[in-house]
Amino acid sequence: MAKILGSWSGMRKYLEQEMLAHSLRGRVRYGCTSYIGMDGCHIFEICIDGKQVKRFSWETVNTFFIEHRTIRDHSPLGTEGYWAEFWSLLQEYPMKTRTEYTDEEFCHALRSYREQRIQESIDSDDPLVRMFALLDRRVGKRTLTRLEQEMSSQPQWLQKIYSIRVNAENL
Repeated sequence: MAKILGSWSGMRKYLEQEMLAHSLRGRVRYGCTSYIGMDGCHIFEICIDGKQVKRFSWETVNTFFIEHRTIRDHSPLGTEGYWAEFWSLLQEYPMKTRTEYTDEEFCHALRSYREQRIQESIDSDDPLVRMFALLDRRVGKRTLTRLEQEMSSQPQWLQKIYSIRVNAENL
């Protein structure tokens, strides 16, 4: 994470204070947790008004695979069984076919968002890049209104973030 994002406290300040839409200041919080034994993996989350809206980790993706019956052994036992098919399923089901995403996908999207123009981010095929853009102070009311039609084809969790932003802007 450090190579992509720098310090988490600096990144959080960037997201929550520098780039966040004024109408959402104080309402949006990004979190990052790392536990001993996680081999450098992180759990990222975004909370709005004190409620978790989305979580990004290997665990959430693997749980998605289990719940959607993409794993052949529907009741895996132990750590090895739980993760047995994960890597092959991750290759088989790209981001566009899932609604859960890993911490690495979160970091990659954040990096893309930071390195490209806001218009490229708002039009991105990557729902995570779009999430960052929807919350960005540079996205105005006209752009939000223009996005209304295409939001219906986005994942439900992203539609929720769009709705929160639109309501915060009194649209």
